[in-house]
Amino acid sequence: MLMPHPAVLRRLVDEYQALSQTAGAVGEEPATRSTREQDLAYTLCVSTGTRDVMDALETARRWLTAAAVPPAEQTGPGTHVLV
Repeated sequence: MLMPHPAVLRRLVDEYQALSQTAGAVGEEPATRSTREQDLAYTLCVSTGTRDVMDALETARRWLTAAAVPPAEQTGPGTHVLV
């Protein structure tokens, strides 16, 4: 299985979590989530080889820990990778 670049995966996780916090609880029914949040959930699932966004987030966090990629709040300006 191909693995996403850790910086890209970190960005997906951070953006999904930010949207989830502003829109409601993680794990809401897809119909109540924004289109962007649904897109991020799908991309996280495809990127991690999972079918559930909660599993995708757990897998992504494990991979990021193994790759030693810190959360965005621990990095300085200009350190994000744009894809």
